[in-house]
Amino acid sequence: MEERRSGYRILVADDDPNVHQSLNAYFRREGYQIISAFDGNTALQQAQQSRPDIAILDIMMPGMDGLGVCREIRRDSNLPIIMLTAKGDEFDKLLGLELGADDYITKPFSPREVVARVKAVLRRMHEMKEEDKSAHLVVDNLEIDMNAFTVRLDGELMQCTPKEIEILWTLASNPGMVFSRENLLQSIWGYDFLGDTRAVDSHIKRIRAKLCNDKNGWDIKTVWGVGYRFEVGDGPKL
Repeated sequence: MEERRSGYRILVADDDPNVHQSLNAYFRREGYQIISAFDGNTALQQAQQSRPDIAILDIMMPGMDGLGVCREIRRDSNLPIIMLTAKGDEFDKLLGLELGADDYITKPFSPREVVARVKAVLRRMHEMKEEDKSAHLVVDNLEIDMNAFTVRLDGELMQCTPKEIEILWTLASNPGMVFSRENLLQSIWGYDFLGDTRAVDSHIKRIRAKLCNDKNGWDIKTVWGVGYRFEVGDGPKL
């Protein structure tokens, strides 16, 4: 199905007016609407009230920084988030992923790169919802519904990000199959993620913290030196 060309609302949060001006010009060509915020507090307010389809958050902003905004959004929303980070600031990149960001882009950047990343995230979400396949999976106490983009554990709705849901779906729908980090980057991010496989590790860590426990009849196993495998046991682990 063709990607929707209009109607997407993009929240851009950065204290540099030049960033807004350049991105606005490129996004408008795609038919996207820009919601601008120049500080963290406004960004959080816009994320909660304006219902954007995706947020682009600069880490260094007045008031609440981008990491703080990301943390607050993740308390009750699976809104896709792309972080803007300073070149070489590895700590901020990893911390952003730990807090639930779906992607990051290093400054200085090309507006075309940002547009391409945003389109990739939106297209991937659209495809996952529209694919003609069994989009509902139940394994023991775990339920994944790709039509609604939701995950339930023991019947309780869990707050998971789009990337976490996609990773979980990919693993759980292929029990016993080992996926390398590169496999997951390729199939889920859909483009070369700067060769940074730590993005996968960060998302797996968050999935485990939210969902994995000793009562489950399944687990996400690390295959050392290779990647990850979804393993279904005979019953809850004691």
